[in-house]
Amino acid sequence: QQYRIVGKHSAVKICYWTKQSLVNNRVCYKEKWYPPVESHRCMQMTPYLGCNFHCLHCWRIHSGDREGVVWKEYPPEIEMDDPSLIVEGCIEARRRLLSGFKGNEKVDRRKYEEALKPTMMTMSLTGEPTLYPDIAGLIEEAKKRGMISFLVTNGSMPRRLEELETLPFQLYVSIVAPNKELFEKLARPKIPDAWEKLNETLNLLPSLDTRKVLRLTMIRGYNMSKVDEYSELILRGKPDFVEVKAYEWVGESMRRLPREAMPDMEDIRRFSRRLESLCGYAWSGEFEPSGVVLLSSK
Repeated sequence: QQYRIVGKHSAVKICYWTKQSLVNNRVCYKEKWYPPVESHRCMQMTPYLGCNFHCLHCWRIHSGDREGVVWKEYPPEIEMDDPSLIVEGCIEARRRLLSGFKGNEKVDRRKYEEALKPTMMTMSLTGEPTLYPDIAGLIEEAKKRGMISFLVTNGSMPRRLEELETLPFQLYVSIVAPNKELFEKLARPKIPDAWEKLNETLNLLPSLDTRKVLRLTMIRGYNMSKVDEYSELILRGKPDFVEVKAYEWVGESMRRLPREAMPDMEDIRRFSRRLESLCGYAWSGEFEPSGVVLLSSK
């Protein structure tokens, strides 16, 4: 995966779209839809490598997935690194990872130099970022270094979000199922009240003064019905945007799900049209390379 481990429990990686932006001048949908994102200046990282869900569609290998491959990732039982160490360590590791692009004749030198100075920290690489206790400290440290922050969460830690003194520039909540029964089958949470915690997070969202996105991960044959129940979740959370995104058949998920579980773009369009008519959010764009449709509240 070409990760670089930072400290005891964090990691950073050069995102596919950072590479594409540098080499082929192609950018990710976040740059197209969410100003002021710049793909080549995005630092994709995680402050904690572990997770409290074992989602079927996750590309990671989970403890117990294979015989003899067992470890403890939740709950965290290590002393946590300081936010400044994590942010600075990720910046430095990312610079080293980018150094190989310096001699590439396809890469514009100005753009390369810009890429060395990230303007955005995206907490989405792997694991569940909110298991790191000082998310606000990370956001503050990023801000000191000229970066906005995107936080992607599974919604299992509503109290941590509620207690944030500093909010991320954009908050993503990932949703994989519209009801508890299906959620338990697909998310395979390691905590007993995960569905209730997710719903607490949705109830909290309207009070958080930042840009908010619900991301629905669509798995063909598993969770692409019950559109009315998805609509109810959206109307309760009142996000600014909804992303309807196709599951990708990659990594360890290929051992858990069949190839046919990955929707095509037409599947995503059809589902999005049905959702649009129910929840009143307007179709705002699509990005086929990532299999995603954007719905907007405005």
